[in-house]
Amino acid sequence: MKRLAFIALAAILIAVFVIATASTGGTKYSFTFDSFPENVEDMESMDVDRTDPYEVAAMTVAALTRFETSEGDCFAMLNWLKGPDPLTGLEKTQLRDRLRGKGYKVMSFFKGATPENGYTPVQPYKVSVSSNSGSFQESGWCRLYLKSGGADSARPIKLRQKKSTKEWYLNEILFLADIRKPVEEDPWN
Repeated sequence: MKRLAFIALAAILIAVFVIATASTGGTKYSFTFDSFPENVEDMESMDVDRTDPYEVAAMTVAALTRFETSEGDCFAMLNWLKGPDPLTGLEKTQLRDRLRGKGYKVMSFFKGATPENGYTPVQPYKVSVSSNSGSFQESGWCRLYLKSGGADSARPIKLRQKKSTKEWYLNEILFLADIRKPVEEDPWN
């Protein structure tokens, strides 16, 4: 009898999740990292499912955690995620402008990271990637969203699907605009 009650409760919870997801027109997935990849070889060993755009988006955030310690490794991992369309010189410059001395921006996308704690996430590291009703409107393209602990709204990332393999690749990093500074760096605090 308890087992049937548990199964019924589980079915209700699943239905509530599906209804809530349908009402917002989107989906949300969470990805967990015990540690972050340090280079392309590490990333390749993680068996990234390129047919899952949410996972490719999460791996982009993981790759960006390397920027502060090794720009070269970070760019190499991003190029791996971009596939046939590597980073341009302009994209590299934009990443430098947005991240140099602001490593907290990338960490802000992990669960528990807030301005009050200097954007120190809880471990293991968890990043959530979501979609909305407009995320997959254009065939072969998608715009997913990442929530920063330092911003009021989710930030986009754009991906492109390779027709022949149905694999998704990073196309454009749109989520690195400024966020609230860590409390200890805020001159108005």
